[in-house]
Amino acid sequence: MQNLPIAEFDYDLPEDRIARFPLAERDASRLLVYRSGVITHQRFSSLVDELPEDTLLVFNNTRVIPARLHFQRATGAQIELFLLQPVEPSPVIPVVMEETQSCVWECMIGNRKRWKTGEVLRKELEIEGTLVTLSAELIDAETSQVRLSWTNAFRFVDVVQAIGKIPLPPYLKRDAEASDLETYQTVYSEKQGAVAAPTAGLHFTDRVFKALDAKGIQREFLTLHVGAGTFQPVKTENALEHKMHGEQLVITQANLEHLVQFSRIIPVGTTSMRSLESMYWLGVQVKNGKNQSLSTGFSIDQFIHQQYADPELPSREEAFEAILKQMKQENRREIVGETQIMIFPGYRFRVCQGLITNFHQPGSTLLLLIAALIGDDWKRMYGEALSSDYRFLSYGDSSLLLPSDFTK
Repeated sequence: MQNLPIAEFDYDLPEDRIARFPLAERDASRLLVYRSGVITHQRFSSLVDELPEDTLLVFNNTRVIPARLHFQRATGAQIELFLLQPVEPSPVIPVVMEETQSCVWECMIGNRKRWKTGEVLRKELEIEGTLVTLSAELIDAETSQVRLSWTNAFRFVDVVQAIGKIPLPPYLKRDAEASDLETYQTVYSEKQGAVAAPTAGLHFTDRVFKALDAKGIQREFLTLHVGAGTFQPVKTENALEHKMHGEQLVITQANLEHLVQFSRIIPVGTTSMRSLESMYWLGVQVKNGKNQSLSTGFSIDQFIHQQYADPELPSREEAFEAILKQMKQENRREIVGETQIMIFPGYRFRVCQGLITNFHQPGSTLLLLIAALIGDDWKRMYGEALSSDYRFLSYGDSSLLLPSDFTK
């Protein structure tokens, strides 16, 4: 395995540069534009002026669920459950969110030592004027699996909306407030299932979308349910020894049919970028006969791009057409799988020509992705953002990264 020292992707981020709260107006945030090494400073509301007409913007329309659930033992001890990923009746998030009786989730458990295996905790809540009792039972201490069951036939998504709290990133170092229920969602969020927001999209407003529409810039919506692993720090000295978290990716025929029509594709956020690049590698797998059927989903390995010789690889259009062909043969309008793809310096982008993204934590896999796109210039870019008083991380300012010049 090659060595990629994570220490090379560190920088000093003062606490006062972390945006604890969002701006009153989403599109009032600042926009650092990096275009072929040249840096300029704009407002996000003027994004439309930085993009040519033939651009396709790709968004992640996942919606954050209130994944923090609080219970109390008879002794008074507080137990917090942070929903990580579903186990039963299906590992597929959209399926579990529609469940109406019970489900099992792998959880991060606060005050775990106080909760015994088999012990059932209960909490009453109200949904649409109906009293509902939610029960939680620790069924596997080793894997932190918890069975959640509830009275009345409400969907699980309705249950968590009634009782849960939005899981803000730990680096904000504050409790969620009522306003976060709205501000920690993109205005286009739709598909319930994420435990972290695709924060690059938080800057978009109806006003920005109208300006993009007026110029003819089109958009496409994918779904990647962001997991808590997105905040997991790289703890290994060699970044490539870090184990990437898996996240569920939903792909539709409509997505693919739209994507093959464009050559200039800009993802909004690292989750959209990982989704698009993962879709390419799924197409490579299909063309190589490694996915005989998509009925059981798909899996994109962390280092999949190192498993194929470059000269033998198909174009983006060929990869997407291969998936489309198989989906049509299997009469599937939609497929769900998991991606663990890790994008780091040396990666050759197969789909994306740029990126809209916020400013990321030091020593994170997200910063590795930025370095893969613009090389060592990330240091100069971040240095200028810091010296220019940009706000960092989830509720912070934005950037538009274009490694090759785009004619506006």
